[in-house]
Amino acid sequence: MRAGSPLLECRGVTKRFYAYEHRMTSLQEFVTRRLTRNGEKPVPKFHLAGIDIRVDRDESVALIGANGSGKSTVLRLMAGIYPPTEGQVIQNGRVVPIIELGSTFQPSLTGAENVLLYAAALGMNRREVHDQMDGIFGFAGVEEFRDVQLKYYSSGMKSRLAFSIASCARADVLLLDEILAVGDAEFRDRCIERLHAFRETGGAMVVVSHDLFQVRELCTRAIWLEHGRVREEGPVEQITYAYEASALAAT
Repeated sequence: MRAGSPLLECRGVTKRFYAYEHRMTSLQEFVTRRLTRNGEKPVPKFHLAGIDIRVDRDESVALIGANGSGKSTVLRLMAGIYPPTEGQVIQNGRVVPIIELGSTFQPSLTGAENVLLYAAALGMNRREVHDQMDGIFGFAGVEEFRDVQLKYYSSGMKSRLAFSIASCARADVLLLDEILAVGDAEFRDRCIERLHAFRETGGAMVVVSHDLFQVRELCTRAIWLEHGRVREEGPVEQITYAYEASALAAT
């Protein structure tokens, strides 16, 4: 048993999503079904079952698995975007999700205005952002576009700026969903360096990525999800190589 409280923990977390057997298309149909008490029946569509995950200070945990295995859902539960159907998600520090980069960006606003907007969505205060504004644009490599409307940025420039903002947030835990695909190789290397530095100062990370090479470079532990359950967890190299072997055997 590891000493001390984890920064982030999932205890027996279950999440159920439902679809409906029949979708009503008119008001008349809705009224008829209500009067006859012939309501729509929810059908289980996908669920996570009994997820137990502990994230301690100074570690980086990878969530791996095939598409549809539940990786991004677990990350959203950890972030508080989804409430669990059962179980608990316990945060003992500031958790910052870097999940949908630039989700609040507005094309008609300037780069600087979008920095303030996105940073506010991440819980950063205005003074904190102003103190780091030069560093944010410098890291993204878009200093000369600071006062240019975002609609004139390339998609790569937007992604670099979004990561630069998010990675400047003061956090105890970063939740990262496929964000290492942003920018060119040189920028990705700088992102990884920044994330290593974050962990060296005591921060923790939970990383979702299909790039197992980067997972092995960045993470210390891996959790293999399959059909909404934890199949296996352990040292990152052991679990990622087991996952690769399983995927090859299935082809």
